[in-house]
Amino acid sequence: MTDLLDVNVWLALADADHKLHAVARDYWLKLDAPLLAFCRISMLGFLRLSTQPKVLSFTPSMREAWNLYRQYLSDPRVVFINEPQDFETSMENLTYAPGFVHRLWTDAYLATLAIASGSRLVSLDSDFQTFNDLNFLQLTPS
Repeated sequence: MTDLLDVNVWLALADADHKLHAVARDYWLKLDAPLLAFCRISMLGFLRLSTQPKVLSFTPSMREAWNLYRQYLSDPRVVFINEPQDFETSMENLTYAPGFVHRLWTDAYLATLAIASGSRLVSLDSDFQTFNDLNFLQLTPS
């Protein structure tokens, strides 16, 4: 199984001072999925948010943010998932579901990709519970 990680998990892993670092670190150390995945949205979100002041306890330069991302990818357990051929149609169908709200577009992208790739989506955010047919793990403090 592959776990597609939401950007909030990657950010928490990157910063030892992040309020949810321990939760993300415990998940990483007890990893029950053989592979962890980035996708284009989580990659861009990680680069964008990590270089914003106040998101992390440190603000990496653009080069340092790229290096952090590449460090993740250098781990043999970390892979990159691309969109399948029929991705847009699948995402469109997911967003037609009753109750879908505009603030969930990025979440819908990640949910669609997880479903299409047979991955489990891992996040610190509970909003993913709204997507039917999604294999979802919410990381929470113990």
